[in-house]
Order: sequence, then C-alpha cells, then structure tokens
Amino acid sequence: MRIYKEIEAIQNIKNAVVTIGTFDGVHKAHQAIIKRLIDLKGDGETVLITFFPHPRMVLNPENQAIKMLQTLSERIEAIEKTGIEHLLIIPFTKEFAEQSAEQFTKEILINRIGTKKMILGYDHHFGKNRVGGFDYLKANEALFGFEVEEIPRQEIDETTISSSKIRASLLSGDLNIAKELLGYQYSFSGIVVKGKQLGRTIGYPTANIEIAENYKLIPQNGVYAVKVKHNSTTYNGMLNIGLRPTVNGINRTIEVNIFDFDQDIYDETLSIELATLIRQEQKFSGLEELKAQLAKDKETSQRVLFES
Repeated sequence: MRIYKEIEAIQNIKNAVVTIGTFDGVHKAHQAIIKRLIDLKGDGETVLITFFPHPRMVLNPENQAIKMLQTLSERIEAIEKTGIEHLLIIPFTKEFAEQSAEQFTKEILINRIGTKKMILGYDHHFGKNRVGGFDYLKANEALFGFEVEEIPRQEIDETTISSSKIRASLLSGDLNIAKELLGYQYSFSGIVVKGKQLGRTIGYPTANIEIAENYKLIPQNGVYAVKVKHNSTTYNGMLNIGLRPTVNGINRTIEVNIFDFDQDIYDETLSIELATLIRQEQKFSGLEELKAQLAKDKETSQRVLFES
C-alpha cells in the first residue's frame, strides 16, 4: 500500500475507485465499504481518503473528551490489511475545513486523483457545512464525470454500527459488544516505564504502560484478562486500569502482569489486546487482601484466555 500524507503527493491513479471517511476503528461497517471498493475496482486501483487529526479535534479543540479508537499508525496498519492500494491522509486544518464540496471534488477527486467511481458510506458528508455527500455527487455525476454509489446502513442485530457506539461500549466495559461491532478485540500499545514497583513486593510484578497519544481511548477502569505482545511473542496476562485506591493512588495508571515472564523491558513497546473485563476496580483493606484477590484474578484470567 502506498501512503500519501500530503494532497500534492498523489496524482493520476489508474481508473481510481475511491472512498472517503475518518475510518476510526476500521470497524465492520468500514470493512463493508472497503470490500465493495475492492470488488468494484476491475482494472483500476483502490484509493482510500482519510483525515488526521480527526475533524472534531481541530474544530472543537477545547473538548478534550474526544477520544479515538485508533492512533494514526494503528489505522494505517488496519487499512493496509484490507488490501487497499493507495491511502491518502489529508492533514485536517481549519483552513481545509473551509473548502467547499465543489472545490474538494474538482481539485482532489477529479484533478488530483482522477476518480472514476466513488463509494460512500451511509450518510457520509464532506466539504464546508457538510454540503457534499451521496445526493450531491449523484446529482452532479454528468458534470463531475464519475459514478457514485452509497453503501446502505450496516446493522448487526438491529444495532447500527458506528464508532460512537463502540466507544460507548468500551467506556462501559462491554468488550463483547465492542468486539462484535469492530470485528476484532480492542487493543492499544505503549512504552514500559518505571512505576512504584509495589506489585513485585506481593508477587505480582507489573509493567507500567505509557501511551504517547493522549487521544487514544482507554476503556473503563477495572481488571482485564489480556493478551500481551512483546516483539514477536504473545503472552497471557492481566491488566489493571485505574487509580489503585488500595495504595491511595491519585493518577490513573495502566499496569499489566504478564504470566510466565521475567525480562527487563523498560523503554520497550508492549501491545495489549483486551479479552474480558474481570471485575471493577475496588479498594481493599490492605496489601494482603489485594494479593489474595490478585490470585483469584489470575486464575480467572487464565481460564478466560484458555477458553477464548
């Protein structure tokens, strides 16, 4: 897959079949759009146009609550796995947001890419004031010189698939719904940093994970059964997200206890795949009670991960 991070870098794609969207999460509805794109390409080439940062992060910078299902690198990796041939990542700015739908269509879709067919997800809009969309392009097919098709609303058990629904399920700890809508287990990656090392004093050493991208969504606080990838090897483990109330913690931390693992991995990257929320975070009377609960958590995690 060829990746373009500037509009000027892409030009004259052969019989380009194009789609456009944020594609945060590359979830099942996104996958349906991409599959249709690939099915229709014929002797042409597939082009996916996305944006970074997310438009809402630029247009509403004061809203720090906006969180994404994927970092940019995760989104790129997920899109590449689908078989897309060209990925254009448009830098989203306030100036770009002022571009009209007609400007975008003529300058980028036609003059720059050479679009022959456009596939849009249900109710997708683009351009200033969200004027552009399926109805706009369909009404101007003859003028613009390319065909346009809209993918119907994708549903699972009468629940419309959307990134917002997936975010809500993760924030409520419902990993089963998140997996059903995403089509895969939710994950994140981070660097191992030094913590207070209290875990090793009670027999459960943890790697403290620091995620560089503050826009990445971290699920509800609690204890999770997880798969942990270090280099090319995957291990089972249990993860705690929260404030560590038993030791009067005040900052939210992400700590993972990796089973059957004893390596120095400070400053290295771990990828964490969440399997199940085992329990909510809770405060114990002391370290001994916490230690006893961790033994139960490990047993539960091992059983869950063995069965999955």
